Amino acid sequence: MRSRTMVAVLGISSALGPVLSAQSSAPTPPQVVVSGTGEARIVTDRATLMLGVQTRAATAGLAATDNARRLRAILDTLKAVGLASEQLTTMNYNVAPEMQYPAGGNQPPKVTGYVVTNTVRADLHRIDDVGRVIDAALAKGANEISSLQLFSSKADSARRAALAAAVADARAQAEVLARASGGTLGSLIEISSTQEPIRPALPARRQPWQA
Repeated sequence: MRSRTMVAVLGISSALGPVLSAQSSAPTPPQVVVSGTGEARIVTDRATLMLGVQTRAATAGLAATDNARRLRAILDTLKAVGLASEQLTTMNYNVAPEMQYPAGGNQPPKVTGYVVTNTVRADLHRIDDVGRVIDAALAKGANEISSLQLFSSKADSARRAALAAAVADARAQAEVLARASGGTLGSLIEISSTQEPIRPALPARRQPWQA
C-alpha cells in the first residue's frame, strides 16, 4: 500500500525572518510545508468467497425446503474439509415469485413458481483452500459463485509501515529545505495523511482455481 503525508514543520532562523500577518501584529513563524510518500508491499494470504444456492419449485415451501437441504449439505461439507463454524456465515436469504406475463397485456400476470436464494460467506485463512472449497460446494448443490475477494492478514502492519516511511520522507525533505534557506528545522506543527487503496499482490505460484 502507499501512503502520502503532508507535514508542516517550523524552521527557526533569523535569516528567514518573521512574517507579519494582515490581521495581527504578531509575527507568523516561518514554516516549511512538504509532502512525503511511503510504500509497503504485502502478499495476499486470505480470501473471502461467496457461494450461492438458488432453488426453484411450484411453491415457496418446496423451494425453501430444497434450498435448506442443499445449504446444510454445503455447510457440513465445508466443515469436513477443514473450515471452522466461525468461518462460515449464511446471508442474503430471499424468496421471490416467478411471474408469467401474457402476450398483449390484456390479462394480469400469474405466479408460475418461486425462487429461493441463499448465500454462504466463507472466510478462508489460506489461499490454497479456494479451489477445493469451490469444488466441494459445487458438488453439494451450490450453483452461484458471486464473489471472490483476496486480501492480506498483514494489511494493518503494512499501513503503519507506509505511514512511518511517509513521515520520514517528509521530514528529510523539510530538513533539506530548512538548511538551504539558512535555517534549522524546528518542531512539527501539523500532519495529515491520505492513503491509496490496498492492492495486495498474488503469490507468484499458480493458484488451484487458475486455468
